[in-house]
Amino acid sequence: MDRLPWGDRLVLFGFLAVVAAVVAAPPLPPAVRVAPLVVSAVVLGLPHGAVDPVIPWRAADRWSLPAAAAGVGAVYLVAGGAYALLWFAAPVPAALTFLALTWLHWGAGDVAALRARRSDYPASRRHRVLTGAVRGGLPMVVPLVSSPETYRRVVESWVALFGADGAVALAALTAFETRLLAGAALAALTTASLAVGYRATGGGPGWRADAAETTCLWLFFLAVPPLLAVGLYFCLWHSLRHVRRVQALPAFGPAAGSGSRSGAAAGRAALRFVRDAAPLTVAALALLAAAWVVVPDSPTTVGGAVALYLVVVAALTLPHTLVVAWLDRVQAVW
Repeated sequence: MDRLPWGDRLVLFGFLAVVAAVVAAPPLPPAVRVAPLVVSAVVLGLPHGAVDPVIPWRAADRWSLPAAAAGVGAVYLVAGGAYALLWFAAPVPAALTFLALTWLHWGAGDVAALRARRSDYPASRRHRVLTGAVRGGLPMVVPLVSSPETYRRVVESWVALFGADGAVALAALTAFETRLLAGAALAALTTASLAVGYRATGGGPGWRADAAETTCLWLFFLAVPPLLAVGLYFCLWHSLRHVRRVQALPAFGPAAGSGSRSGAAAGRAALRFVRDAAPLTVAALALLAAAWVVVPDSPTTVGGAVALYLVVVAALTLPHTLVVAWLDRVQAVW
């Protein structure tokens, strides 16, 4: 782990500490389990995607800020709007699409983070695809294997907002056979990915960091209650890494993404990120308030409110994924 940045080490050891605490402590109350998701509405979660309009401007010289904002706005309007309509028309397929999209997006985010640390790891396109499948699959598949009833209730709470009954489809998703196949497939992919990486690097620093993180995430999602695990991962793993990636863009500021920057420079970069993220974070919260009014079955409980929040996040995830995929192409991640 000698090549793992100190910030990533801190999160890694923090996740392991959460695993130990959950194993040793009595069952956590529901409010604690959903707290990270609630906090993500204003800290890291929603804000990490709220800077999308400035990404083309900061990542490519040919984009002006107005053109970048207009282009990203069009992507959000068309892709996000179409996906939002799908939730009203076919909630169950929309929910399953959200799971698949999150798998793709979170996996790609971790591949980009690994490539930012070492340009030679993962070394090949095949290995990058394998790594993305594993890293994205861990938050999506492991909770399905370890906590199928919770998984089913969470997804059912999404579709219930639209007056739909997803019992049949979700029963198939959480069936023992499905979970056995999914868990075995993810374990096989993990083994294959780490084996390919080891052969390519001889077990070098990039592989050791990958193996440590992958092992940590397996333990984390197996042991920690799903909503708590996903909420912590969303904020402290996926979103924080994306924030650092945006801060490292050449036009963000002098040495904004370097590990050696001064505390003052880091503070300025953080404040600039907050400034860039604030307008669309507020807009996303307004969208959440509007969704509360227009969904057929408005939530009346904390669990229902969290479900609605995740549906809004889903509608924003598709255009966000498209913007980040463009950034991946510019940075030659794949």
